[in-house]
Amino acid sequence: MGPLSAQAGGAAITVTLPLKLRDEQAAEALLKTVSEPGSAGFHQFLTPAQFKDQFGQSDSDVAAAAAYLGTFGLSAERIGATALHVTGTAAALERAFQVSLHRYQVPAEDEVPSYTFQAPTSAPLIPAEISAVVAAVVGLNTRPMYAPHYLTRASKLIGTAESSRASGLINPFGSLTVADFSKYYHAAPLAAKNITGKGRTLGIVTLAAFTESDAFAYWKAVGLTVKSNRISVVNVDGGPGAPSDASGSIETTLDVEQSGGIAPGAAIVVYQAPNTDQAFLDAFVAAVESNRAESVSTSWGEWEWYDDLANGPVIDPYTGRTVSSLEALHDVLLQAALQGQSFFAAAGDAGAYDANDGQTPPDFSLALSVDNPASDSYITAGGGTTLAGDQTFPLKKGTLTVTIDHERVWSWDYLVPLCDDLGYDPIECGIFPVGGGGGVSFEFARPFYQTGLEGIQATQPEQSFIDEDSVPPQTLIDIPAYYAGRNVPDISFDADPDTGYVVYYTSSKSGFGKDTFYGGTSFVGPQLNGVMGLIGQYLASRIGLLNVPMYQMAQSSAAYGGGGAPFNVIKYGNNDFYFGRDGYSPAAGIGTLDVANFAEALKKSY
Repeated sequence: MGPLSAQAGGAAITVTLPLKLRDEQAAEALLKTVSEPGSAGFHQFLTPAQFKDQFGQSDSDVAAAAAYLGTFGLSAERIGATALHVTGTAAALERAFQVSLHRYQVPAEDEVPSYTFQAPTSAPLIPAEISAVVAAVVGLNTRPMYAPHYLTRASKLIGTAESSRASGLINPFGSLTVADFSKYYHAAPLAAKNITGKGRTLGIVTLAAFTESDAFAYWKAVGLTVKSNRISVVNVDGGPGAPSDASGSIETTLDVEQSGGIAPGAAIVVYQAPNTDQAFLDAFVAAVESNRAESVSTSWGEWEWYDDLANGPVIDPYTGRTVSSLEALHDVLLQAALQGQSFFAAAGDAGAYDANDGQTPPDFSLALSVDNPASDSYITAGGGTTLAGDQTFPLKKGTLTVTIDHERVWSWDYLVPLCDDLGYDPIECGIFPVGGGGGVSFEFARPFYQTGLEGIQATQPEQSFIDEDSVPPQTLIDIPAYYAGRNVPDISFDADPDTGYVVYYTSSKSGFGKDTFYGGTSFVGPQLNGVMGLIGQYLASRIGLLNVPMYQMAQSSAAYGGGGAPFNVIKYGNNDFYFGRDGYSPAAGIGTLDVANFAEALKKSY
């Protein structure tokens, strides 16, 4: 559609300029101090103002940067310790960051309507005059980038699934509710002590609006009594627009239903934003700067490398590095951890091959890869399992019963016999790559809490992401081999749609319904959020970065087995590359939580 500045009647554009932290190493050192039980500064969390004073850029330096941007006709407003909003015309932004902005149109495809977006034709350049203060420019590219991490059963496999006598559930597979979660993962003993999340606030960061009445209908159906005013909605950057199937509204709906159902006494704040890299970052900033929610989850993400490819990388003349919104979000999450906020993210639903979520062979090569923001070292990544039990499916002749003897890492390798019966290979059948996201980040180094833990791995050799459709084939990236990166996930719960959940949802096409056989790690993130609401009330405390005490606990002799163990080992199954094992694995993380035991163990560690 052509150059943006040449189009008449263009509205002012606002971009986000992440601000560099002062002395990031000191902030990281403080994080260890406030997170580790027994340290002198344990749980002495900061307020947003204190974080800004200690680690943010000074008001005078930010004002000087704003004044310089003003010479291009741009106005600037600080929105917190870590970010600056800058507004102006397309022409002014082009002059300031030495780019050419163009508008593009994407035709309608499947259920996604046609849309337009803007993007620069080259990486922007931060002016040297502000490069000591500003880390990146986020928002010049407005193309939707993030995907929700919910999933339904493979469309080519139609059948029934019934819970077995050994599953320990209330409802059959496909219709599980938060009541099943609380019983199976042993959160019910907390409810028996009247621990409901009362006095706590759960935050949801999402990129689609939702219908609030769906959540209340769900909670009522499950038998929960909740306050009618428990939900608050904060529209970030104008909000995502009306609820719709195409935008992913069912994601927000299930996030609220799951987190709020596990902690029915908690308040909920939904930070909803448009699906752009800028709005996603701004939503996290809003959640952190407001500091209302003690725990926050998101179930949206993308392969971590896509952030460098398309989400606003800039050339920083101060360091000579290319900086992206991925690194900007990292600083925001560091601030959150220092404020005692616990953040959770879905680890993805493409097993060990997050890059191949929608980009499968033969069009693209397989590449071991992980999802962001789950790959960030300052967030707790939720992986996926398949519950034990029987699943019965129709074949062309007769039926097939699949028996899962133990809760295992979620992948759909156990469905291969059904696909064989239909004459499909796993990709055609829609069962590969599918499973709980897990692997090794090459964007984030191995964090201190994973150092020395048995089962932690480095990146594998000979991993390249290649566009095989190009002539000749184009290697998009050679992933570094043997990099000691952050391992994902940290902890898991059931995420397999075939042993999955019911969602109460108002479709923009068909109206209200009770949709069954939903799953994906989208459920795990908000479930962890709700669990943290319970634990926060039980301990009468913020927890902060849960990974620190959780990994310390995982290395104790009492981590698994026995009546009071906080974790359940997941040693069966795989996520299409990494296998479950005793202890940690990049397939299921530490395992699954025994919620009540974990709460008791955490209390004793204090």
